[in-house]
Amino acid sequence: QVQLVESGGGSVEAGGSLRLSCAASGYTAGRYCMRWFRQATGKEREGVATIRGDGVRSYADSVKGRFTISEDYFKNSFYLQMNALKTEDTATYYCASVRVYGTLCPSPLNAYSWGQGTQVTVSS
Repeated sequence: QVQLVESGGGSVEAGGSLRLSCAASGYTAGRYCMRWFRQATGKEREGVATIRGDGVRSYADSVKGRFTISEDYFKNSFYLQMNALKTEDTATYYCASVRVYGTLCPSPLNAYSWGQGTQVTVSS
């Protein structure tokens, strides 16, 4: 059973930066999909950044060029570096991961193990 613990949220002014961390335990040998989601008040949870099973990274259009997802294999951790933050980035951010046997990440959210969420607040 994969368990995920997030850290690094907080409050920042627009244009600032934050780095979120997700520490995983329970990983076994194999490929994992690693993802960051966010959920703003009154909105659905949305995918922000993904590392596929083959290591390919992808981003939501709203964060391209500003956010970077990365991983540290030896620390069983992955990260979300967020630069040039905007007020519309305010949300609770969640990390999620699941073992995969191919390259693609599954769509259903209930396929994933989830972190507890960390609040990011961007003020103008």
